Amino acid sequence: MTSNRPKAVAIKQIDNERVIVTEWRFEPGAETGWHKHGYDYIVVPGMDGNLLLETTKANSVAELKAGQSYYRPIGVEHNVINANDFEFYFVEIELR
Repeated sequence: MTSNRPKAVAIKQIDNERVIVTEWRFEPGAETGWHKHGYDYIVVPGMDGNLLLETTKANSVAELKAGQSYYRPIGVEHNVINANDFEFYFVEIELR
């Protein structure tokens, strides 16, 4: 599944034996690309906004609020797309 969308920028902040902490920055319309999570993880949105979540089963829009964290288990497979007309960012914390 290839796309002409711009790519989100991942800035790794911490990578040790316990956690991986990555800041994700998305220009409008940017995507992570399809990926499968190898760890349980927590997302902490840095701002209010919407992300389009493409999965193999269905697409959905997540309405995120700044500072309102959420958790997902290992194995999630998706593509995350900035559905806003402004830059969006969040911090992802993967638990090893």
